Amino acid sequence: MSLRDTLLALAVITIWGINFVAIRWGVDEVSPLLLTALRFTCAAIPAVFFIKRPRVGLGILISYGFAIGVLQFGLLFAAIELGMPAGLSSLVMQLQAFFTIGLAVAFLGERPGPFQLIGAVVAFAGIGAIGLERLEGAALVPLLMTVAAALFWGIGNIITKKAGKIDMLSFVVWSSLVPPIPLFFASLLLEGPEALPQALENITWLGGGSLFFISYGATLFGYGLWSLLLSRYPANTVAPFTLLVPIVGIGSAALLLGETISGIEVLGSVLVFAGLMFNVFGPRLWSRARLPKEA
Repeated sequence: MSLRDTLLALAVITIWGINFVAIRWGVDEVSPLLLTALRFTCAAIPAVFFIKRPRVGLGILISYGFAIGVLQFGLLFAAIELGMPAGLSSLVMQLQAFFTIGLAVAFLGERPGPFQLIGAVVAFAGIGAIGLERLEGAALVPLLMTVAAALFWGIGNIITKKAGKIDMLSFVVWSSLVPPIPLFFASLLLEGPEALPQALENITWLGGGSLFFISYGATLFGYGLWSLLLSRYPANTVAPFTLLVPIVGIGSAALLLGETISGIEVLGSVLVFAGLMFNVFGPRLWSRARLPKEA
């Protein structure tokens, strides 16, 4: 990759990592389901009037919008509001890589490699360690909700695979039309009719800025640049940059929110990250190690 494009990739990763801090600030002022609904409303409008609809079936578009918008982000925003640390959630969400592998085996007939299996075992051992620290129900529930959010991210990835080669920015923008109605309805039922008036009355520049950041920065700007990079380079060149998201997420949460994690959570986080690294780089390192022997 050129230096310019490497810097663009790092810019996207930085935005996606800080996004978890912005979510924390946002749910401090706006109820989580309402904030999620507003996020996708802002992401879709007015962008849909300027970006051409992707060439995919309506069923795929709706399925993706529901899995990602309603279930993944609805659960994630609610988990952070219930006390899931923003930095730790940025790491736990990366389990989507292993959920995607498992779902691809179940529904697409793909066969996982040994490095993927070992990486998954190591990563989920890390989640087990973090779970042991949070056995008390009030702390465990947000963790489980975040794991479930990662699962729905994996489901969204499988739907994307079924869609084939598409313009990801267009896909994200148009699928953002799906979540607002079910999320506004869920907010009305679960958070009460007073959630919207309270948000409008109490929101500060920080909450408004957070909504702007997660809607336009992390979604439109982030996916726009990411789609550009994927159009220029192979996926296996661009994708490893996502390993930096939890590093930025944990670092920015510590710096901006003062978050700290316990020793056991540090150990669990190291295991999760090691599993991710093994999954991404293990096959390449193994292939390089074998080349001299085969030559």
